[in-house]
Parts: sequence; structure tokens; C-alpha cells
Amino acid sequence: MSRFQGEADYQHGRPECIGVLMVNLGTPDGPDTKSVRRYLAEFLSDPRVIETPKLIWQLVLHGVILRTRPKRSAAAYQSVWTEEGSPLLFISQRQAAALQKSMDAHVTTPVKVALAMRYGNPSIAAGLAELRDAGARRIVVLPMYPQYSATTTASVFDAVVDELKTWRWIPELRFINHYQDDPGYIAALVAQIRASFAAFGQPDKLMFSFHGIPKQYFMAGDPYHCEAHQTARLVVDALGLEDDAWALTFQSRVGPREWLKPYTDHTLKDWGKQGIKRVQVVCPGFSTDCLETIEEIGEENREYFLEAGGEDYRYIPALNDTPEHIEALTRLIERHLGGWLDALPDDANRNASQARAIEMGAVK
Repeated sequence: MSRFQGEADYQHGRPECIGVLMVNLGTPDGPDTKSVRRYLAEFLSDPRVIETPKLIWQLVLHGVILRTRPKRSAAAYQSVWTEEGSPLLFISQRQAAALQKSMDAHVTTPVKVALAMRYGNPSIAAGLAELRDAGARRIVVLPMYPQYSATTTASVFDAVVDELKTWRWIPELRFINHYQDDPGYIAALVAQIRASFAAFGQPDKLMFSFHGIPKQYFMAGDPYHCEAHQTARLVVDALGLEDDAWALTFQSRVGPREWLKPYTDHTLKDWGKQGIKRVQVVCPGFSTDCLETIEEIGEENREYFLEAGGEDYRYIPALNDTPEHIEALTRLIERHLGGWLDALPDDANRNASQARAIEMGAVK
């Protein structure tokens, strides 16, 4: 039997649309140890995330990490879980719904937005199938990572291609690698920060905290470090901040290896000891609030700063489904649709194609 998935519902003259696959990182199905273990097993088995020889790493992963870490991680997930479920999932769902509404308002060509997660559910395979079932023969893939890294953006590319390897009829594909300097994205960040300053006053220090990667990956040519700095500099310039009023740091490191520096937690402890009293933290690399922003930045690192002598600590929420963010994503996608918006066959051409196919013996 062929390994390729067929188009069982294919019909000549079927209406087509453009597909947008919005891909976020992912989340466990529940905050329990079993669900977290399953999620971590998938996440930490990705060779883009862990660049260690597979055999050695699998022994470590299944022999040590998956025996100890899921229980601790489950406790952290329980602290952020809500009645709606995982924040990353339900906020991503709101983003996808808002983007669909915005695309419908801005583009006359039919566009279908589908949500997928790189790890966990809904899967990339499910998201692509949803677009195929909607008649998408042209698909734009939008990884929700503004700054490119092989550990994130490239991993999404791998998963999309691996799934399409099983399809008989491959759609045209465009892939948004990054948007770290996109004017709409920068403007949305600036608006979010200004709103926080207006509500709580301008802090002594504004911290840009990005998710870290091992230094080894950066030295091997990953551009993430540079793109993070580019984003921060553009935002700082727009805000008119002095150099001593802000800093860029990296969070979420694990394991004994050196990661990109300076570290977020170390910096906050140092600031508290130095007499810095008021800090606000923004995480531009996270398009959606999740465990790493709500618990790690909003709670854990807050305690580090206050215990070290700080007095006022504020986490500035991710862009999530704010109107400015959805507008920026809409314009970003529109630019990547260049030429496609006028390429879909109209009703007359579809009907003529169907008629010719039927004359040649095709089934209606």
C-alpha cells in the first residue's frame, strides 16, 4: 500500500482558498505528570532543540530526565492552568480567531486560518489537514516566533515538511522565517510598553527578557541573539530610552551548559542588590503568554528581585490577541501573499474545468 495520503474528497472545480497555518510552541494536554511527561518526551526528542547524538541523548532523556522533571514541571503548569485550560492554548485560539476575522475584513480572496502546535495538540498534521479539507492549495506557514532560531522556527519547518512528505498532492508553500524588525510588530510592542508605563509609571529599568539558547548554537551560526538585540534596539529607539534605562537578558536556561548571557535571574538579583527599586519586564520573543512568562517571569523572577532589595516589579504581558498585534500579523501575512490573492480560479473557470473533466469521464 502506498504511504501517500490521497485526496479522497477531491472534486474537479472545487472552490479553493489560501491557507494560513499559525504555529505556536505547544503545551501539555493537562497539568498532570503523565501529560507533562508525554509533552516533554516529544519536545526534548527534537534534534533541533537538543543537538546531542541521538543514542546518548535518548539514554539520558528516558533514563533520567523523564523520570524526574515531569513532576516538577507539572506543579509549575498547575500554577498557571485556568478553567479555560492552558494559557498558551486558549490565548493562541483567540489569536487565530481574531486573525481569521481580520483577514476576512482585509482580503477579498477566501483565507482559512488554522492553529497548530509544534508539540502537543492540535498537531501540525491536524492543522494542515484542516487547511486541505477547506480547499487550501496555497499555504503560508506563520511560526509565532518573531526572532528566528533553529530551535524554534526551523523545527516548525521540519515538522511541516515531514507531514507533507506523506501527501500525494503537495500545496504551494510559503514560510515566514522571522519578523523581528517588522514595523507593525515593533509598534505593537511599543504600544504595550507605553501602556504599562502609563499605568504604573516609568521604571528605573526596563528589561527585555528573551528565551535563551545554548551559547554553542549561537557560535555555530544561529542568528537568534542578533535578532533579539535588533528588536530591543528598535523598541528602545521608538521609546526614546537612554542606554542606562534598559537591558537585554536571556531566561529559561536548563542544564550545565553555558547559555546566552546575561541571564535574566542573575541580572534581577544584581539590580536589587544595587539599589534599583522599580523594574518592568517585557518578553518580546513570546507572542503568547505561557508558562515561561506567567510563572517564570511573572512569579519566580519577581521573587528574586524583591528578595534582593527591589520594591516594585511588573511583568508587561505578551502581545497576545491585542488589536495592534493582530493588525501587525495581518499586514505581515498580506505581504507574504504577494501574487496569490489574484491567483485563485473564479467561479466561471472552476465550473468550466469541472464540465471538461466530466466530459472526459471524471466522477462528479
